[in-house]
Amino acid sequence: MQLSQPQAALQTHHAVVCLGGEATRLEAQPRPSPGAGEILLRLNVVGFCGTDLFKLKTNTAPIGGVLGHELVGTVEALGVGVTQFAPGDRVVVPHHVACGECALCKSGAETMCAIFKENLMAPGGFADHVLIRERAVSHAAHKLPDSLSDEAAVFMEPAACVLRGIDRSGLRPNRRAVVLGCGSMGLLHLLVLHAVFPDMPIVMVDPDDARQRFAAELGAAAAVPPGEAAVAAARKVSDGVGVDAVFDTVGGDQTLAAGIALTRPGGTIVLFAHAPADQRSAIDLNAIFKTERRVVATYSGALNEQQRVFDLLCSGKLDPSPLVTHKMPLDDFEEGVALVVRQEALKVLFTPSRGVTS
Repeated sequence: MQLSQPQAALQTHHAVVCLGGEATRLEAQPRPSPGAGEILLRLNVVGFCGTDLFKLKTNTAPIGGVLGHELVGTVEALGVGVTQFAPGDRVVVPHHVACGECALCKSGAETMCAIFKENLMAPGGFADHVLIRERAVSHAAHKLPDSLSDEAAVFMEPAACVLRGIDRSGLRPNRRAVVLGCGSMGLLHLLVLHAVFPDMPIVMVDPDDARQRFAAELGAAAAVPPGEAAVAAARKVSDGVGVDAVFDTVGGDQTLAAGIALTRPGGTIVLFAHAPADQRSAIDLNAIFKTERRVVATYSGALNEQQRVFDLLCSGKLDPSPLVTHKMPLDDFEEGVALVVRQEALKVLFTPSRGVTS
């Protein structure tokens, strides 16, 4: 990765800038300064998310922009009026916060709120220092207790997305579930499901033997390849009728069809992943209609889910840190992305660049 020269006479830091397509560059930028109600965090760790990879591979990352949103940092500077944090506090914070007042928010569709998509991190999480806007500081930032590690806390935002899908699935205690995919998000589903429903039998489905074994180590009732083995495992844990909910963390029409095959009549398929661009599904609608199955989707996590996940993390009921397979400085961003693309990493966390200064 090319490293540009710092601008003279400016207090700078480094950020991973998108250049179009999958190309990125670590470059020096002016370090942000917090305004009223804002805080400046020095990066501790930032997670590389499937959405980050999707934007790079589909050329939808804005040129000159900085991705990254799964963030834990240490408070370095406070804007006027910020009293709930102090320099040196470790903080976890998401990048999206709904308004809470519009018709969509009041109907429970906070993640569809018009201002929810506004990124409240500048320049973005893949930077040595990250400015957190006032709305996120006021409503969504959490000071970490000493007992909670950076490596666990960094999962607050993605785990909140998972929890919202679990809520939308209608699952209750003494039910059964299948998760399609044993990547980092599929395994995070397994961990969050067990944090909420400790005794629930969960079948994990993935074609990779190593990932199947890891899912079993994390507590899956079964970890099997797709196809007949998955159907047999789902029936085995559900008295032969199919599971109550299937969570699709892979995406596409094939996994949607699999979700229908694995659920019981009246069960729910939760869509949790991007499908390939412009893909259309040719499924048998009567397979849904005549069996009263439901297909629902989950896009992100709102304040309610974030708070509940933070409580689970602090209590120790949820510890996603075993999913972290690699940590590396921002200088090695392209290497980290390549590891994920080659499926040689589950969760990559990036730390400050080698040239960072306080």
